[in-house]
Amino acid sequence: MKRLILAAILLIGSRGLGLAQTNLAAVSRVVDAEQSFNKLVERKGIKEAFLSVADPEGVVFKPEAVKITDFYNSIDKQPGTLTWKPKFARISANGDLGFTAGPYVYQNGKTEDDKVFGDYVSVWRADANNKLKLLIDLGIQHPENEQEEITDFKDPDPSKKVAPSKDPFNGRSIIIGTDKIFNHELSVSALATYKEFLSPEGRYYFPGFDPITGPDKIMKFIDNEDISISAETINVGRSTSNDLAYSYGRARIKKGEIVSNYNYVRIWELDKNHKWNVLLEIFSAVEQ
Repeated sequence: MKRLILAAILLIGSRGLGLAQTNLAAVSRVVDAEQSFNKLVERKGIKEAFLSVADPEGVVFKPEAVKITDFYNSIDKQPGTLTWKPKFARISANGDLGFTAGPYVYQNGKTEDDKVFGDYVSVWRADANNKLKLLIDLGIQHPENEQEEITDFKDPDPSKKVAPSKDPFNGRSIIIGTDKIFNHELSVSALATYKEFLSPEGRYYFPGFDPITGPDKIMKFIDNEDISISAETINVGRSTSNDLAYSYGRARIKKGEIVSNYNYVRIWELDKNHKWNVLLEIFSAVEQ
């Protein structure tokens, strides 16, 4: 009888461990992390909340990329209220890298005219205890959305699963090379580059405009706005499960006759043919 009880306990324990491991790859983890961060801002304020969730290497753009801890430790307090809502999210197959994106509202005053609207993109990375920490945060401004953004949360696609990386340095170099190739081709033809690299579910975030979803709409926007881009890679990272990655850098964009400086963040995903595609791209204007 004792052996039967012990066997049952071990079986239940192994099932619980398997469930815990499986849940690491649930997209709800990164959505929950984002929503907890939002509540933390409400309770503690912007500065203390960012410091509480920051990855040791986490960056914000003020306007250049700077460590979250360095920036928020250098200011007394950031005034105003900030709320946001994740609408687009993914996580890697082993749960060590994820992101969310969605609309935000910042208000530093008491009237409706004091509200600033826009969209944010946040990248999260798991620490040694599998707790997600904020690695990248970037936002854009645009007029208040007339329609609510569509919610798109998906767990990792098993058909895209590849062997875990045994060489993180080589894995990182692949993303650096891919991002640099993308930037080079952008300088030749933005339309041809997006046609080649955009994921079928690709999203595009550009200051002054609502988020744009889908390759056809994105390329139509690029064409209509007469956009040409030159860009430079600053840093990249990749999940150890080899299915999700990020890159960020500087860009110089000519829109019609106007040339301006921007920061960019890209989210890369591996397709079923093991080709890296851009799932999300955001450009944030660098204020002069």
